[in-house]
Amino acid sequence: MTTDRIRITGLEVLARHGVLPHEKERAQPFEIDLELEATLGEAARSDDLSATIDYGAVVEMVVAVVEGTSFALLEALAEAIALEVLSGSGAEAVTVEVRKVRPPLEAHVSSVGVRLRRTLA
Repeated sequence: MTTDRIRITGLEVLARHGVLPHEKERAQPFEIDLELEATLGEAARSDDLSATIDYGAVVEMVVAVVEGTSFALLEALAEAIALEVLSGSGAEAVTVEVRKVRPPLEAHVSSVGVRLRRTLA
């Protein structure tokens, strides 16, 4: 198991996810954090982008998932993100945190979220 990590934090995407009908109709802000686990020694030694994970490409993948399909649950959204990142990035494992900013609750809450970790194995 590797201890090398690439972190992407604070990715902001407007999208339509949620259980309530108005959440499907009007885009709302979501924040995504990712931690990708991979062996990065070759990239560190060679200083070559082709030897590592291209985090720009990962961001594009995540935005496509978040904007492309509407999910009722944050858990389902986070799972879809994790599976896409694992299948297309070269990461051995990924931790995904998804937060819905200003959720539609009676009390003031700045965000609600889920975090999950998935591996290739």
